[in-house]
Amino acid sequence: MQIGYLEFVTPNVDEFCAMYEKVHGVTFGEPVAELGNARTTTLTSGGKVGVRGPMRPDETPIVRPYVLTKDIEGAIEAAKNAGAEIAIGPMELPGQGTFAIFLHNGIESALWQN
Repeated sequence: MQIGYLEFVTPNVDEFCAMYEKVHGVTFGEPVAELGNARTTTLTSGGKVGVRGPMRPDETPIVRPYVLTKDIEGAIEAAKNAGAEIAIGPMELPGQGTFAIFLHNGIESALWQN
């Protein structure tokens, strides 16, 4: 498995980014609208880390890894067949990639296709 996108949702985006910059020696850019206004930095593997605020009133802080896949449609179907609930089916983010989120036993998992 390889992480394509690692998402942190926090009510304190700038504070979190400043901490990660000091801890990991990275720099986060300006908000990216297509990624929910996440501020991003690039992983050494080529993926990205994004830090954004909640997008809806009931969204709580979470760390959500988006695992790379070459066939997001097939992977989300496999998750569904294995008993997962599909929270967000494959959705393209212009200029970024395609993602999907599924839930199983209270755990959110996500997929990413470049």
